Amino acid sequence: MADYVIAPPAQAAVPVAGGGLFPVRRIFCVGRNYAEHVREMGGNPEREAPFFFTKPADAVVTDGADMPYPPATENLHHEMELVVAIGAGGADIAVADALGHVFGYAAGLDMTRRDLQNEAKNTRRPWDMSKGFDHSAPIGEILPAARLADPTTGKIELKVNGAVRQTSDLSQMIWSVAETVAYLSTLVRLAPGDLIFTGTPEGVAAVARGDVLEGSVAGVGTVSVRIA
Repeated sequence: MADYVIAPPAQAAVPVAGGGLFPVRRIFCVGRNYAEHVREMGGNPEREAPFFFTKPADAVVTDGADMPYPPATENLHHEMELVVAIGAGGADIAVADALGHVFGYAAGLDMTRRDLQNEAKNTRRPWDMSKGFDHSAPIGEILPAARLADPTTGKIELKVNGAVRQTSDLSQMIWSVAETVAYLSTLVRLAPGDLIFTGTPEGVAAVARGDVLEGSVAGVGTVSVRIA
């Protein structure tokens, strides 16, 4: 056994529907993967190569726990997403083989300090602190892939305090799950335990302390969190 000089950190993990825990290794997120969201953010939705940013593994918030309102922002935004959990790693994965590398799917939230992100964009600096902060990845239970017949279609929705904020369909993704997994595997060798947040539809907006967020992906599951 390794002789660590400090106590190793606890393993971040997400509950799996039916029992067990999925250990989280890395979190990758796809930017601008729904055309209407690209437009609302001032971009051009023409299909181009996807781009990715990351969050730390321990950013996950599970079991409906509260999410503390983060410091250094006055403009915290919700982004409702389908999350893909990788069960078999690999590099240069073919699109036709990509879904075979997926362990399961979950509903998740990519929480964003939008004011910090906008400042980073304007100054051409990295987005890290706008996306990869503590508690920035609330996520529901992971549904094993064998129980989801088709990850390319299905309603995705987010309610804030009971009012619908985001609603769309997975079929509106610019890059499908299989294409996203395959493309990311050309940039890094994917490994078991990796999570991929697949992008958000239109309707992103600010939340405040005390707000309750309830998201769902049809056939997959739900995610809920209160901003504390």
